[in-house]
Amino acid sequence: MIDVVFLLLVFFMLAARFGTVFHVPIASATSGLAPYSGPPRLVTVAQTTLLLNGVVVDESSLGQALSNLMQSPEDVILLTASQGVSTQRLIWALDILRTQGFEQVVMVGGDDAL
Repeated sequence: MIDVVFLLLVFFMLAARFGTVFHVPIASATSGLAPYSGPPRLVTVAQTTLLLNGVVVDESSLGQALSNLMQSPEDVILLTASQGVSTQRLIWALDILRTQGFEQVVMVGGDDAL
């Protein structure tokens, strides 16, 4: 009987999928990307909204609003989260920026760090 339990344990350990691991490329403010230049480009992820420089923006218009503030596509965008925002929502915002073509995103501290 113990052999059967042991075999089942080994089977489920080998067959179980422990979750997918993926890499989220994000730089910290001290990672040495290009120096910040130009007008402010601070995207804040709040519980239900996105803010660009403190002004609420829709996710569909975020790309255009950021493009108006950028001198080149390589300009750095600062990303921060309001207090209590989940990591999933932060990754969602990062994904929006990536799909709209913004690769130079730097994570900075939350509201209390600004």
